[in-house]
Amino acid sequence: MSVHADVVIIGSGLGGSAIARSLAGTGLSVLMLERGDFVRQEPQNWDVQEVSLRRRYDAGETWMDGQGRPFVPRAYYNVGGATKFFGGSALRLRPSDFTARELDGGATVGWPYDYEELEPWYAKAEALMEVHGQAGEDPTEGPRGSYPRPALEHEPVIAAVAEKLAAQGLHPFHLPVAVDQGPKGRCVKGSPCDGFPCKVRAKGDAENRILRPLLLRKEEWLQLRTGCRVQRLETDATGRRVVAALVQQGDETLRVEGGTFVAAAGAVNSAVLLLRSASDAWPDGLANSRGLVGRHFMAHNNTVVMALSPFRLNPTVFQKTLAVHDYYAAEGPAGQALGAVQCRGKVKAEMLRGRGGPLYRRLAGPVAERSVDFWLMTEDLPLPENRVSLDASGRICLDRRPSNAEAHRELVRRFVSHLRRAGLPITLVDERGVDAIQHQCGTLRFGADPQRSVLDPWCRSHDVQNLWVVDASFLPSSAAVNPSLTILAQALRAGARLRATLAPTAPEST
Repeated sequence: MSVHADVVIIGSGLGGSAIARSLAGTGLSVLMLERGDFVRQEPQNWDVQEVSLRRRYDAGETWMDGQGRPFVPRAYYNVGGATKFFGGSALRLRPSDFTARELDGGATVGWPYDYEELEPWYAKAEALMEVHGQAGEDPTEGPRGSYPRPALEHEPVIAAVAEKLAAQGLHPFHLPVAVDQGPKGRCVKGSPCDGFPCKVRAKGDAENRILRPLLLRKEEWLQLRTGCRVQRLETDATGRRVVAALVQQGDETLRVEGGTFVAAAGAVNSAVLLLRSASDAWPDGLANSRGLVGRHFMAHNNTVVMALSPFRLNPTVFQKTLAVHDYYAAEGPAGQALGAVQCRGKVKAEMLRGRGGPLYRRLAGPVAERSVDFWLMTEDLPLPENRVSLDASGRICLDRRPSNAEAHRELVRRFVSHLRRAGLPITLVDERGVDAIQHQCGTLRFGADPQRSVLDPWCRSHDVQNLWVVDASFLPSSAAVNPSLTILAQALRAGARLRATLAPTAPEST
């Protein structure tokens, strides 16, 4: 069976949804192919046992690591992509993140443009995601206007921690968060957020804020097909234009033809799609003239720190309101770039019981009732040997070696010291491993030099004229903040370019 659209988008996360929005009103037909289905609004959305332990919404795939060992990653295939499960953190990259920098054990690469180029698109992205925040608090932030919504207030325990950190000379600030809180907001007090889908659509994810409003218009120009796994892309005889995507939808095989193709399946799966699209014209994978497809995988160095005092409870309901960037840049008190700290969603006893032995399970309740929980991130370096590939049977292989590890350990040491001085003497440290891919990026990085990048600065392939990749693949460096807002900002920027290219006479989108 064959179908046709002017623009074919593969994936419905932030990148794919933003491209669809950018093409509204152009007269172009857009077909979006999503491998998964909608995440249903159901009681299990907020059930810790179902989401965290039984992993009800996970893709359930098994990948291989660099030593040939199988592991099950936290991967999601559904409408809205991984943002259905993100915690709402919506931070911009710092201006220094756009430059080449020397870090522990290696160096980053510079972006093809600076912070000022992306700043107006950041503002548009924040408006779409309805981000709460307070400009001027974070000493590392770049020039910006005000946030669309006021900062979320700290609950008493978090406010006390912020005050005690400030007394030590740090600069705690209100974490920018994309969630509909406030007097008339949808957010339900006590509902989980970080790692859970939102049952009341209060989270600023790709489906809720971008794609769903488009679909509710029921206009013919946009069609979403779920349950569609794109097997490969086919090109014309020259290899310079994609002409079709071969798609498995249930028991049916579709040939989806189009004029322009946009891969937005995530940093791992967009790279895998190009590798699976090898042909006589592209024996090493589509658009892979320099052997860079799948390389430079990054996903941050991540550690969870649970800090507590044995005699004080933490009744905080929504914990993700605090962040600290004093150790983010080399100009900070550490004298080197160590990374970022932010509160994570409140840990529940059920989460802890599934991670340890009998004693750990026995103490899970008291620890969860008392802990203040933090997520610490350090930049992952773009090493060429850290890569996504396919084994002989077609399984995904993720070969990832640690980078910048000593800087991360130093960040953990310093922040734990601050927490103890803040009256939280007990700290439990949980360093995340290779399966912590929530912030995956970099496998198809962009740049002005075709010899050193897969995509141009607008996210179009250097090699294939009508192929764009608009997801976290494009990031040439991971920085040390959550990538969601940057993915959306660049997608909006790329979408404006694509709109001007395909429909130059159409009025500009709003």
